[in-house]
Amino acid sequence: MVKIAPSILSADFAKLGEEIVSIESADYVHFDVMDGMFVPNISFGFPVLEAVREMTDMVLDVHLMIDKPSQYVERFAKAGGDIITFHVEAEESSKVRTTIEGIQGSGKKAGLSIKPNTPVDALLPYIDMIDLVLVMTVEPGYGGQAFIEDSIPKIMEVRKVINDRNLNCELEVDGGINIETAKLCVDAGANVLVAGSDIFHAENRKKHIAELRNVGKDDLV
Repeated sequence: MVKIAPSILSADFAKLGEEIVSIESADYVHFDVMDGMFVPNISFGFPVLEAVREMTDMVLDVHLMIDKPSQYVERFAKAGGDIITFHVEAEESSKVRTTIEGIQGSGKKAGLSIKPNTPVDALLPYIDMIDLVLVMTVEPGYGGQAFIEDSIPKIMEVRKVINDRNLNCELEVDGGINIETAKLCVDAGANVLVAGSDIFHAENRKKHIAELRNVGKDDLV
């Protein structure tokens, strides 16, 4: 089944509680954390995550676009994140494995993300450990970017590894997702779609979430 994860980076923060209610038919709430160092933008952190946790029982899908995530993952787990994903490019290689173990040791699911120019090989030493792979289909740091179609072969490559190894690992995509690009990603093997402006700018968000979900194949897990 295809899962939908609206990114609240595109929400109206003056009425965030109402915005979250409007997407409650989705599967996850995607929570983008940016530090102005790993990416050239700053978003939000622990207090907002704690507030969102109080607002909803939905799964909070925390995407850390921050430098040295190993220093912060336990705090994001305590603040309410259910899935905590960090970038393989943002951490020393010697600390990636222990960071994954730290997330899972906190009772949370661990994800690992790669930017558009990072090869799938960077994931392979850890893919047997993690619960989710996030393939960025835009450069991380800003919402509303155009989908990078060269990401499709990478999604296919990750899906093949997951299937060949029979892993219980979700494959998420993030960036430029709409009905057309969602279909491309699902056909390539993705089963979690992150969408921000496409959902929050929709006239009927519940209907649009259903439309995105229905681009999927019935045989996806």
